[in-house]
Amino acid sequence: MSWHLRLSVLVPLALVLSGCASSSPEESNRLDTARTSFHAVKEDPDVLRSAPKDVIRAGESLARADRLSSYWGSAEDVSHYAYLSQRYSDIAKQHSALNLNQERAVKLELERQRLQLALREAKLLSVQEQSNWLEEQMLSLSTSETERGLVMTLGDVLFDAARAELKASANRTVLKLAQFMQLNPRRTVRIEGYTDNRGDKQENLELSRARAQTVADLLVDLGVDGKRIEVAGHGEDFPIAENASARGRAQNRRVEIVFSDEQGRLGAAR
Repeated sequence: MSWHLRLSVLVPLALVLSGCASSSPEESNRLDTARTSFHAVKEDPDVLRSAPKDVIRAGESLARADRLSSYWGSAEDVSHYAYLSQRYSDIAKQHSALNLNQERAVKLELERQRLQLALREAKLLSVQEQSNWLEEQMLSLSTSETERGLVMTLGDVLFDAARAELKASANRTVLKLAQFMQLNPRRTVRIEGYTDNRGDKQENLELSRARAQTVADLLVDLGVDGKRIEVAGHGEDFPIAENASARGRAQNRRVEIVFSDEQGRLGAAR
């Protein structure tokens, strides 16, 4: 017999039997308390869903207490079964409360996970937006698309004459470069140094490499993995302007940052 059917039989039986004979005031009080508790749990859908067996036991005990009270039972027997009915009703309520708390805990955990996922997505979007902004900033600097890929040029004004140390005015540019690299961890760069054709060719080659290395070292200091950086010095080779004028020579004295694609693939070196 299902618990729904058993309850439909037990409830009217317990209520009918309760009116068949007189009981002592103490028995009546116990039975009334047990009936009130049983009525409360059998009408509560959460309790019926969580603890149907305890509700059935409460009804069975109450029906027995009613029978004993109405006909042949002793006061002790009546009190005993009324107590059992009351306890089963209490246990059913406790099971229901525990089950509801567990359900709430599950819902709260699911909500927490949903919020964490939303937060991660928001952070990822924020990082992506920041990366896009930095990429726009990078493009706004002296960059050009070449057969070697995207190239950013750091002009001679960022270095003192014949020196490899970066001026303070270069820090902002290199910082943007470092942030871009951190937000695009798969990209790599090749840093290439160049000079004009004045002076000793070997010294120019060494100066060009030293300037490129200075930029690389600063990127590493700012948190970029050195394995993502290549350094090369080309001296007076590969000029981009005529060395006959001061303006042309200034253009040739430069450091170029060659960016890889998004998979970290750099174009062929010179």
